[in-house]
Amino acid sequence: MSKKASPGQRHSVITNLLFNIIIPTLILTKLSKAEYLGAHYSIVVALAFPIAFGIYDFIKVGKANLFSILGFISILLTGGISLLELDAKYIAIKEAAIPGIIGLAVLLSQYTRYPLIRTLLLNEEFINVQKIDASLEQRANRSDFNRALTRANYLVAASFFLSSALNYGLAKYLLVSPPGSEAYSAELGRMTALSFPVIALPCTLFMMASLYYLVSQIKKLTALELEEILHVK
Repeated sequence: MSKKASPGQRHSVITNLLFNIIIPTLILTKLSKAEYLGAHYSIVVALAFPIAFGIYDFIKVGKANLFSILGFISILLTGGISLLELDAKYIAIKEAAIPGIIGLAVLLSQYTRYPLIRTLLLNEEFINVQKIDASLEQRANRSDFNRALTRANYLVAASFFLSSALNYGLAKYLLVSPPGSEAYSAELGRMTALSFPVIALPCTLFMMASLYYLVSQIKKLTALELEEILHVK
C-alpha cells in the first residue's frame, strides 16, 4: 500500500513548476490555435491548472500565506484581462504590481511588531531562533542585530522591486499582438516560461545574498557556529 503524504507536507519544487509554469505554458504555446482549443479556451484551461493546484495545496497543507494569496489574485487578474481582451499594458502593470506590493509590504512591516523579514529569512524550521535570541541577549548585541536585520530587510525588498521591474519589462517586450488572438496566447505562454529564468533567478540570488549576510552577522554577534545556528530536528 502506498504511503499518503503527511499533513502539512509541501509539494516538491518540480511539482510546483509542473502545474504552475510548465503545463500552462505548453497549453498556451501549443494549443492556442483555432483547430485545437483556440485563443480564449487555451487561456481558461491553462489558468485552471495553477488555480486548481493552489486550491488543492491549500486543502492539503491547511494554511495559506500572503504570497499564496497574491499568486492566486495574479492568476485571476491575468485570466480576466486576457479574456476581456484588454490592452496588454494592463498585464504589464499587473505583473509589476504583485512583486511591487510584496516589496512595499516587506519595507512597511519593518515598522510593525511582526516584520516579514523574520518570516522570510529567520524561519524556525531551519534556523535556531531561540538559541540566537538567547546569545544576543547574553552578549548585549540585540541593537546591532536589529540593524543587521534592517539591512537584510532592504536587500529582500530590493529583490522584489527588481522582480517588479523585470516583470514589467518582460511583459512589454513580449506582449505585442492584439489581445484575444492566437499569437497573443502564444506570447502569454512564452512570458510565463521566461519568467522563471529571467525573473526568479536574479531575485533568488538577491534572497540568498540576504540570507548569507544575515547568517554571517548572526555568527559575528552571537559567536555561534553554523551548526548551532541551523536548527536540526
